[in-house]
Amino acid sequence: MSGAVIFDLDGTLVDSAPDICAAAGSVIARHGLEPLTLEQTRSYVGHGAAQFVERCLAARGVADQPGLQAEVLAGFLEIYESAVRLTVPYPGVVAALGQLAGMGLSLGVCTNKPAAPAHAVLRHLGLDGHFAVVIGGDSLPVRKPDPAPLQAAISGLGATATVFVGDSEVDAETAQRAGVAFALYTEGYRKAPVSDLPHAAAFDDFADLPGIVQGCLGLNGVA
Repeated sequence: MSGAVIFDLDGTLVDSAPDICAAAGSVIARHGLEPLTLEQTRSYVGHGAAQFVERCLAARGVADQPGLQAEVLAGFLEIYESAVRLTVPYPGVVAALGQLAGMGLSLGVCTNKPAAPAHAVLRHLGLDGHFAVVIGGDSLPVRKPDPAPLQAAISGLGATATVFVGDSEVDAETAQRAGVAFALYTEGYRKAPVSDLPHAAAFDDFADLPGIVQGCLGLNGVA
């Protein structure tokens, strides 16, 4: 068996909402709009940059202004790749990645964040060396919850057994549609109750993840 663990990025490995909030706020301020709150930002993340911008503008009641969404999206993407200063890994992430690699597992990322900003934040945090494959929201013609991006990550890792780790409704649906075990990180950007999301296991501490993966993959005597 070739085992793999594939992670969502925003809200799972890293808390990037402060950077996303600041980036979006600076762009919409150019159009005389009030900035988003951090809570709003967390609730809009997960479906890719275009839908994030659409939700931002809808919250300000201007989503129907001709050309505004394209203009704001272009401005947001222009600064998004370098928006890494406020982003931090969740507690225990680095140690968990080391333990999983020590178990002989391949690691990857499957995110709806565009690929360039995803790579940028992983490099900035020194996490890029952990992942053999990174699939972004623009790597394929479709994004999560379509299962194709997750399947592409699995294929890229050559995995025959996989656990997908994520924090949201989108991630849960993606794993379910791909037929992959899903481990739900409960401290991310999820909006629905944990009980509403299909999952093999849920955790709030990354110290628990290696044991969860071990159980999901049926590994014995490795931890």
